[in-house]
Amino acid sequence: MSELISYEFADGIATLTLNNGKVNAISPAMVAAFNAALDRAEQDRAVVIFTGQPGILSGGYDLKVMTSSPQNALDLVASGSTLARRMLAHPYPIIAACPGHAVAKGAFLLLSSDYRIGVKGPFNIGLNEVQIGMTMHHVGIELSRDRLSKAAFQRSVINGEMFDPQGALDAGFLDRVVEPEALMATAREVAGQLLKINMKAHRQTKLKVRKDLLETLDKAIELDKQYGF
Repeated sequence: MSELISYEFADGIATLTLNNGKVNAISPAMVAAFNAALDRAEQDRAVVIFTGQPGILSGGYDLKVMTSSPQNALDLVASGSTLARRMLAHPYPIIAACPGHAVAKGAFLLLSSDYRIGVKGPFNIGLNEVQIGMTMHHVGIELSRDRLSKAAFQRSVINGEMFDPQGALDAGFLDRVVEPEALMATAREVAGQLLKINMKAHRQTKLKVRKDLLETLDKAIELDKQYGF
């Protein structure tokens, strides 16, 4: 489908594989490719699995874009936040199969998914914004507040603490941790179970459960566009 995100569809499951260099940087083109892949998955009425390369889901936003100009940074974060909001409201289940590190926007992709599987190993998962001198944006704060445990929210957003996979499971970034070689088989197993649910009920329940969060994110996106971060 794209050089940045490959798309495979079989047995009601769409598998998206991110492939943008060593750290799978989230660039404007990557956001566009992700949206296009979700468009296609919606047309296919597919349960979605997205994954990265061995050892990494994503290291976050493309730093070349983020440092090129304040406006470029604002635009990229806004598009990434809109993608997160879309994922949270997607009409079919989204499974994150995290093969290793998930940092900053990589971790936010986990927080935007319906089921998150990580792998055992010396990997870092979390939000390092304050470590690199970036004030957390409003969308990041609200998404983290909703999906992380209260203690982990404070440690992650304010302190920039990174977690190993087990710590990420306890914090709320992940739902399950498996051996690396079992990652995709486990993701397909979960997808197979989710294919059995009623998708209309899933969609309507998801929107009802996340109504307050989605409205909060809409306001947060506008705040970030207006005031920056």
